[in-house]
Amino acid sequence: MALVQHPTAIVSPKARIDNNVKIGPYCIIEDDVTILEGTELIANVYLANGTNLGRNCLIFPGVVIATKPQDLKYDNSPTKVILGDNNEIREYCTIHRGTQETGCTIVGNNNLLMAYTHIAHDCKVGNNNIFANVVQLAGHVEVEDWVVLGGVVKIHQFCRIGAHAMVGGDVKVTKDIAPFTLVGENPPKVDGINKIGLRRRGFSNELIKEIDNFYRLVFHSGYNNSDGIRKYLENHPNGVFPEIQHCIDFITSSQRGVYR
Repeated sequence: MALVQHPTAIVSPKARIDNNVKIGPYCIIEDDVTILEGTELIANVYLANGTNLGRNCLIFPGVVIATKPQDLKYDNSPTKVILGDNNEIREYCTIHRGTQETGCTIVGNNNLLMAYTHIAHDCKVGNNNIFANVVQLAGHVEVEDWVVLGGVVKIHQFCRIGAHAMVGGDVKVTKDIAPFTLVGENPPKVDGINKIGLRRRGFSNELIKEIDNFYRLVFHSGYNNSDGIRKYLENHPNGVFPEIQHCIDFITSSQRGVYR
């Protein structure tokens, strides 16, 4: 299927656009833009220089990608936004290009970004995430895979959200959120693990129970993080599940501290 372009769209002849791409009314596409096959821009989408869109993405009206970051230190370097395949970007989302510090803002595959979500400069978002309406990521935030962020969640710069975590609506996040955990209120705290989400994704009952046991010991037994992890490892001399090791690595590498 050939490129389908509405006559009102303004598309630079320098843009690299595959066949089987649909560009709807009043879209604007600048020179340094790449769009791979199967992607559709419904209408009124603005793709600035530095945009790289993967395959089979669906981009709704009002979306703006790869405009200048809101960082006063940005030196006008030719940085990028890189989006993977099968992403659905709903109305009026904004994704800013990276700064010279990292060179790009990255969004992986199979993500749903609901209306008015903002992803700031230098963020790294993984795969299979769901961001509800008006989620706001400040600069340099990292989100792993299979994360669910409720409406109006606000994440401070340089924070990390671990895989399979779930954050309730309107929570203000200023520290890291460990993998598999539930955080649902202000001030934030770990309410448990995301058992329903893990079951839906095929985690065994044995593994879910072990993740729960890990956090009960580390976060809810009176130990600090280091002592809790040390105690857990002493109780498992023959090794731990890879998922537990990921939790340990995430917590021990945290620069901002983790919610407990």
